[in-house]
Amino acid sequence: MVDIKNLFKTYNQKKVIDDVSLSIEKGTITSFIGPNGAGKSTLISMVSRLIAKDNGDITIDGQDIMKTKNNELAKKISILKQSNSINLKLSVRELVAFGRFPYSQGKLEKEDWVKVDEAIDYMELRDIQDKYLDELSGGQRQRAHIAMVLAQDTEYILLDEPLNNLDMRHSVQIMKTLRKLVDELGKTILIVIHDINFASCYSDQIVALKDGKIVKQGRTCDVIDQCVLKDIYDMDIEIQNIDNKRICVYF
Repeated sequence: MVDIKNLFKTYNQKKVIDDVSLSIEKGTITSFIGPNGAGKSTLISMVSRLIAKDNGDITIDGQDIMKTKNNELAKKISILKQSNSINLKLSVRELVAFGRFPYSQGKLEKEDWVKVDEAIDYMELRDIQDKYLDELSGGQRQRAHIAMVLAQDTEYILLDEPLNNLDMRHSVQIMKTLRKLVDELGKTILIVIHDINFASCYSDQIVALKDGKIVKQGRTCDVIDQCVLKDIYDMDIEIQNIDNKRICVYF
C-alpha cells in the first residue's frame, strides 16, 4: 500500500501540491486526472523520490521511502516520466535491458534476459527489437520505454502520461496490458492520464486533482460524475453508460 499524508510541494512560492493525503491499495490501477498544472506529475514524482517533498510523509508497505536505499527502492518502484529522450545509440532490446539494472548492475544473467523477452513480447516489439531508437516513430519509442519499465519487474509501476504519441490501437493495448499486470500478476499501478475515458474504463480508483489539491477520489462511479467533472475541468461533460462503462462525451 502507498500511504501519502499531508504532502506539500512549493515552486517559486506557489503550492503545486497542497496538503495531499491518500492511500492506494495494492493490486489496483489508480488514475490521476485533472487539468494541466494540477500537480499530477509532481505528485507521482515525489512518490518515486525523483522530486523531493517539502513536507509530509510517503510510505510504501509501511516503509518510509526517504529511508530506503536507492537500489532497494528501484526494485520496488519503477517510473516512466513524460520526457524520455535518450541520446545514446541504443536498440530497442538494449533499452529494455536497462530495466534489469537494479538486479544485474549491467551484467545480465539468463533470468534477466527472460524478463527482457517477456517485456518485449508484452509490448509487441519483437519484430523491431534490433532497430535503433532513432529509427522508430514516437509511438514505437514510447512502447519501448514502457517495455523497459515492465522489464524492471517492480511491484509498483508509476506512469506519467504513457499514452503520449500513441495511436488508438496501441493506447488500448497498453491499457489492457496494465490491466493484465494488475489482475494476473498483482502489480500496483499509478498512472497520470489525460483521457478520462481510459481512466473510467480501466481504473479501480481515480484521484482528481486541481490546483494542487484533491477534488475527489474514489471509484469510477464516484469521480466520473457530471458535477465532479465540471468542478475539475470547468466545462459541462455529458456522461453515457455503454456496456456498463461510464463514457464522457465532451467534443
